[in-house]
Amino acid sequence: MNQKHNATVAELGMTFSTGTYANLANGAVNVCVGETNVFVTACVAQSMRPGQDFFPLTVDYREKYSAAGRFPGGYFKREGRPSEKEILTSRLCDRPCRPLFPEGFLNEVQIIGQLMSADQIHESDILMVNGASAALAISDIPWAGPIACVRVAEIDGQFVANPTIEQMFSSSLDLIYVGTETDMLMIEGSADQITEERFIEALEFGQQAIQPIIKAIKDLVAACGKTKAEFALVKATPEARAIIERVATEQRVSEAIFGFEKAVRSANIKAIKEEAKAALTAELGADKFSDADLNIVFEDLQYKAYRKTVLERGVRADKRDAKSLRPLSAEVGVLPRVHGSATFQRGDTQNIAITTLGPTKEAQSLDALTGGVTSKSFILHYNFPPFSVGETGRFTGPGRREIGHGALAERSLVPVLPPEDVFPYSIRVVSEIMASNGSTSMASICGGCLALMDAGVPIIAPVAGISCGLMTTNKADGAIDKWVTITDILGEEDHFGDMDFKLAGTTKGITGFQLDLKINGLPFEIAKTAIFQARDARVEILKTMLAALPAPRTDLSKYAPRIQTIQIDPEKIGLLIGPGGKTIRRIVETTGAQIDIADDDSGKVFIYSNNADAMNRAVQEIDALCGGGSQIEVGKIYNGKVTGTKEFGAFVECLPGKEGLVHISELADFRVRRTEDVVKVGDSIKVKCIGIDERTKKVRLSRKAALAELEANKEPSTDNAEAPAEEPKAE
Repeated sequence: MNQKHNATVAELGMTFSTGTYANLANGAVNVCVGETNVFVTACVAQSMRPGQDFFPLTVDYREKYSAAGRFPGGYFKREGRPSEKEILTSRLCDRPCRPLFPEGFLNEVQIIGQLMSADQIHESDILMVNGASAALAISDIPWAGPIACVRVAEIDGQFVANPTIEQMFSSSLDLIYVGTETDMLMIEGSADQITEERFIEALEFGQQAIQPIIKAIKDLVAACGKTKAEFALVKATPEARAIIERVATEQRVSEAIFGFEKAVRSANIKAIKEEAKAALTAELGADKFSDADLNIVFEDLQYKAYRKTVLERGVRADKRDAKSLRPLSAEVGVLPRVHGSATFQRGDTQNIAITTLGPTKEAQSLDALTGGVTSKSFILHYNFPPFSVGETGRFTGPGRREIGHGALAERSLVPVLPPEDVFPYSIRVVSEIMASNGSTSMASICGGCLALMDAGVPIIAPVAGISCGLMTTNKADGAIDKWVTITDILGEEDHFGDMDFKLAGTTKGITGFQLDLKINGLPFEIAKTAIFQARDARVEILKTMLAALPAPRTDLSKYAPRIQTIQIDPEKIGLLIGPGGKTIRRIVETTGAQIDIADDDSGKVFIYSNNADAMNRAVQEIDALCGGGSQIEVGKIYNGKVTGTKEFGAFVECLPGKEGLVHISELADFRVRRTEDVVKVGDSIKVKCIGIDERTKKVRLSRKAALAELEANKEPSTDNAEAPAEEPKAE
């Protein structure tokens, strides 16, 4: 029989258990809070693929509809490709786990998390990270954990660890904090322009909040942890390394990258690499070394070269000092027909952002099994085509990286968007990356903000984003000896550096953040320096952005839909919608305007159109139906629909369920021989009520009188009946 082991975090109501399920996995842990339950496994491959020179870690999180007592939607009734939330949760878990595997350990590791039960009260993403930490910690897979994760909220000025989904609606901060026992390891989230000082306090709170979780995982390891297995670490052979380092000396590699543009740096390194390969072939023979030898040694050489000048002289590969930004430029209105557009460039990194405005019904529905927000009216999509890095590659749908970068940019801009009752539009921003050399997600925030302003979205304040990097040296015991934080990192500084700390915000405070590390933890002293260094850079970037467009435009693009909000009696919402949506569909079809009804039963109706006449006609229709009453009135002109034709005239529906007769003599200002010569069933025609029989309440309508009045008032008519030419009069 398998033996079950438990560990509990009383402060957070979190429980870890192992030993009941999936005992063939290297590590398997069940973690739950309340009745939300996530099961996580960790497995390792016992061998590597030949020639492998990278670490294939895969993290997959999946939500099963059965966890919430529901059927999947669609025809097949089975879960399909991962949702955006599942992808983001997988990335959230991957990033802090990855740096703690040993250098040179390249056996494939797979972490799988499954939502088994959802109580609609507690979120599952935090459980996934803690479950992965526990599964790796108790397994025989070499890994320098444990780590722990909490969500930090700020409610009524107080920090709260692991708030409920309902509590998060009242929070001005959404901080996901992951750390080791001593240091910060990964953070991400958003805030309502939180100050740098308060943000640092939140990080310190998070570090304290994870300590009971780390203790519980350590208790679990003490009770049932496996002895860590020995795996061969991949290194270059001494013979190959000696030859490569003789050809590619430290000075030569440094000279190849220092002071050149990205394309030149890459070409210089490639040329030296080819020389080294030729030397290896000549001295060892082609079968005595592999491409992995070349790649590993050249990674080491570039790692040292990119860091040395920064740490020793404070000068970087492109000759900037540690705090300098690359050249900035920004422009708005770069595309003619879109609702808003902008381009933003920082060094080689460049994006075009496009804003589209639409009715509130275009909001994206979210099928959240764990509860929370069910739709969002602001969407930011990020696209990273292969040409942006001067390469060829597959050009398909968005990958995990694109979804993650888009989500970071999106949540950084949400805090400055106007409330929907002030600006009742759905908004989509698309960031097209034109060129990439570091922090394209931050360029997406800058370009996206300008595109919103160009579209006339009345944002609360402009937002800019920047990334800070880190270069370190270590003591013999692994502790950081010397360090330099660098502003606006290049792609190579991200790859060969120790940190990518992305921070976005306004002049007032921080709105979005994400920290990724390649080292085993970030001391708070370094984090504080980076946070304030990013603030200074953000202010400089905002100056360039505001020089391009100082404030949101006061007018929308002529191609964007206008909006008019009218208030109706909430009890008449059903009347406006009609049976099966028949009435509102008729108004949309006959006027050409889009109509949305507020979901809060307030009686607010939003009418969208970029055609003033369509807007006015829709307002008149709704007012006639839900305003002064729902009866046809003598003397009023209506936009009616022909519901039937007879030899003596046509029946026309003026209001839902209210119709009258247009006698054949009232169809036109000339003699009409057949009703169908002028109107047909389904036609939309203008009619005027010329009388109502007091006894029978039958309504008499006239198309002839309506057209005459509209012509006299010089008003446009949407009458689509096609009358024949007038017959010649007999002499």
